[in-house]
Amino acid sequence: MRIIFLPVLALLLGALPLAAADPAGIRPVGADGKPLNLDFETGDLRDWTATGEAFKGQPIQGDTIAKRRKDMKSEHQGAYWIGTFERGGDAVQGILTSVSFKITQPWASFLIAAGKTPASKAEIFVKDNGSERAVFRASGTEIENLRRVVVNLTPYLGKEMFVRITDQGSSGWDHVNFDDFLFHATEPKFATLQKTPPPLPVDDVKFAGLSPDKAAREMTLPRGFKATLFAGEPDVVQPIAFCMDDRGRLWVVEGMTYPKRAAEGEGKDRILVFEDTDGDGKFNKRSVFMDKLNLVSGIEVGFGGVWIGAAPNLMFVPVKDWDDPKPAGEPKILLDGWDFKADTHETLNTFTWGPDGWLYGCHGVFCPSLVGKPGSAEKDRQWVDAAVWRYHPTKDRFEIFSEGTSNPWGIDFDSHGQCFIEACVVPHFWHIIQGARYLRQGGEHYCITLEETARNERYRNEKSRKPIFPFYYADIPAHGDHVHYAGTKGPHAGNGKSDAAGGGHAHAGLLVYQGNSWPAAYRGKIFMNNIHGQRINMDVPVRVGSGFVGKHGADFINFNDRWSQIINLLAGPDGSVFMIDWYDKNQCHLNNLDAHDRSNGRIFKISYGNPKAPAVDLAKLSDN
Repeated sequence: MRIIFLPVLALLLGALPLAAADPAGIRPVGADGKPLNLDFETGDLRDWTATGEAFKGQPIQGDTIAKRRKDMKSEHQGAYWIGTFERGGDAVQGILTSVSFKITQPWASFLIAAGKTPASKAEIFVKDNGSERAVFRASGTEIENLRRVVVNLTPYLGKEMFVRITDQGSSGWDHVNFDDFLFHATEPKFATLQKTPPPLPVDDVKFAGLSPDKAAREMTLPRGFKATLFAGEPDVVQPIAFCMDDRGRLWVVEGMTYPKRAAEGEGKDRILVFEDTDGDGKFNKRSVFMDKLNLVSGIEVGFGGVWIGAAPNLMFVPVKDWDDPKPAGEPKILLDGWDFKADTHETLNTFTWGPDGWLYGCHGVFCPSLVGKPGSAEKDRQWVDAAVWRYHPTKDRFEIFSEGTSNPWGIDFDSHGQCFIEACVVPHFWHIIQGARYLRQGGEHYCITLEETARNERYRNEKSRKPIFPFYYADIPAHGDHVHYAGTKGPHAGNGKSDAAGGGHAHAGLLVYQGNSWPAAYRGKIFMNNIHGQRINMDVPVRVGSGFVGKHGADFINFNDRWSQIINLLAGPDGSVFMIDWYDKNQCHLNNLDAHDRSNGRIFKISYGNPKAPAVDLAKLSDN
């Protein structure tokens, strides 16, 4: 199907709507041969069916937009038009569906204005052999002025179609304006109102809400790779963090308490241990290590026990029997003061052991924490936000490794000990150097220079803002030569329309692949999940000067499932990669406890060829 939608095909969503209907336009007719009310000039919704609240009181008469704002107007055709904001604002939602009618001409057009996301859109559905499918959809550019969209319907001549107008969002600009659907005998031309680029096409994702087994089957992977469902609901739900022990077992946190810390003693998080004893890529042994935990967001195993991040605490739990792991005592709180009242998707997360033996983790930008030993005074605590931190497991030392970026939720080291993280909203690719200060999404740096201290009285009095590093000359910018979002007006400009760029601005999890079972071309490449893009992006680190530049590699996996939300990735003993999937219709952080589907969760294993997972127990091996 040829849709006049992309810039190269010259769709002019910014085309000038005519004061009256295009003289060449042809009004569709119903089964009785009479023109349908697709321009709303009857003053009501006859020939349409409305559900929800958004279309109550429609259509709108006259230009109500120009009355409430000076910079825009409706530019509708005739007297009446659809404008969901005009009656209920952005909060109301609903769907408006036209009656079916025959496609009698090869071209069509209509007027639309809306937000940029798929929550507000107009779609054309074609009926064929008892089924119906969307063959065209359009959203807007966050401008109220109605603009004409042109559609090529040549492949569907003679078939039945209908129009569906959707308002299913409640955020800013989640509303839709619509008017004047017409057929055209030839491709219509409309005068350009302003030189604005045409809108990006809405990302088309095949599936949403797949079963665990089908989700594994529907992934698009490079040739030779396969996805195995290692575990899925009900055996695991809401996996928010995981790690691997020296026997290749997965320790997985079920984050049932997220996004709000529960009252003391009422936490619902659990730590599960999964084991694949026969190497077929699926677990066959599962046990519960701990339950009734509260707001867990990080986990790692080592030094005789389990390290658990559960804001406000970093805890250690000793293990008494590694053959059948159980706690050997109550959790010991090593540090407290981690914030749990702001954006809890940014608190301490994605633990990993560094090549130096320290425990590393990430922390986001809008979740300020004052971290220290239990009972310590404020002056002895460390301010933490937008940082990579580390903790020495035997010396009981905590420090900031680097500061800046935004909301990292993924960290790993390459074979030379170089550290990398991903981040959200700001560009995604960052090479992390000890003691470095990076560009921030927002807020103020805490690793301040002596000069900044002298200028700012507040800094001098804020003893928790330490250490003071005197040698900053400029904030280090991102190291990628690209971003994974589309548009020129910031990371949110391409929400739901960033397919060609890599999926969108939000990322979670990061893995530097160092296994041997995948083809050599993947070794040293960096993999991270793109949350809104339901895919694994691959970046290629290239050494430049004293650091790295991240080049845009081909996307590694497309899950083809809008609910997919991989949180982190780990390589296993056989060189295959495990991924935990939070799996949820809601893709964003919300403080609403009911915003998440608590019944879902998956763990996938991505292999090349048919590797056999070796039985491992590193504790029994020599150092060599």
